[in-house]
Amino acid sequence: MHDISTDLNLEQSSFETSGEKETYDLGTAFGSQAKPDQVYVLEGDLGAGKTVFAKGFAAGLGIKEPVTSPTFTIVKQYDGGRLPLFHMDVYRIGDVDEMEEVGAEEMFHSGGVCLIEWGRMIEEILPEDAVWIRIERDRADEFDHRTITCTKG
Repeated sequence: MHDISTDLNLEQSSFETSGEKETYDLGTAFGSQAKPDQVYVLEGDLGAGKTVFAKGFAAGLGIKEPVTSPTFTIVKQYDGGRLPLFHMDVYRIGDVDEMEEVGAEEMFHSGGVCLIEWGRMIEEILPEDAVWIRIERDRADEFDHRTITCTKG
């Protein structure tokens, strides 16, 4: 496990957070290191902390506007930071063709950053070098403990 304040190693890292603030701060650290055309896939159960992480990620990019889950819109674009952020929630899509219709693959190569919740559903169109971030919440832990594991590719 790594402390949030250390440099992030995206090759194979695991982090522990206790509470929303630490999960948000970890998202901020990832966002501050994000580069153009990177795709991040957030995995985890409902309530695991994906949206909290996404809010921190946006803050790390310098985005000031409120970030909300794009559950019903599929994609929300935020342009107020150092890179455009395409925040996607693909939980409600019927098939990969829907993502192609909204231009997902173009967004992957737009010079911005893509952050995708429930990305396993569209794995076949994701770039091979996507960064996968798995957020697991220990529901028995009264301190809101999470393990966040990151793998690349």
